[in-house]
Amino acid sequence: MDQTAPDLDTVETIARDAIEALPAHWRTPARAVVLIVEDFPSPDLLDAMEMDDPYELTGLYEGIPLTEKSVMDQPMGPDMIRLFRRPILDEWCDRGNVTLTELVTHVLIHELAHHFGWSDDDIAAIDPWWE
Repeated sequence: MDQTAPDLDTVETIARDAIEALPAHWRTPARAVVLIVEDFPSPDLLDAMEMDDPYELTGLYEGIPLTEKSVMDQPMGPDMIRLFRRPILDEWCDRGNVTLTELVTHVLIHELAHHFGWSDDDIAAIDPWWE
């Protein structure tokens, strides 16, 4: 059987489908977050996070959580979520017990939780990962 690893576009499609599957009141604001899918975090990003292993980071939220934003804040750019394909694929292979869609959705929901300031209960209601 000849197979290739899911590419960047496939991971992005899975993530965008996960956004569209959110409850209606979260869907529109989630669409406003810039979604970037890359193979790996950049060396500069890893340095800034004091991480050595690029496989340790599957996703990252960059921005100010909505629960902390103020009208006095100067815009620093759009809120962004970065998903890192190769670390996600590595974790998917290591786990062997979840689908790629489940894992990408879980990583995305975790990063959206940072943006929205969700509690653990909010996350569990949207992503029943722990069940």
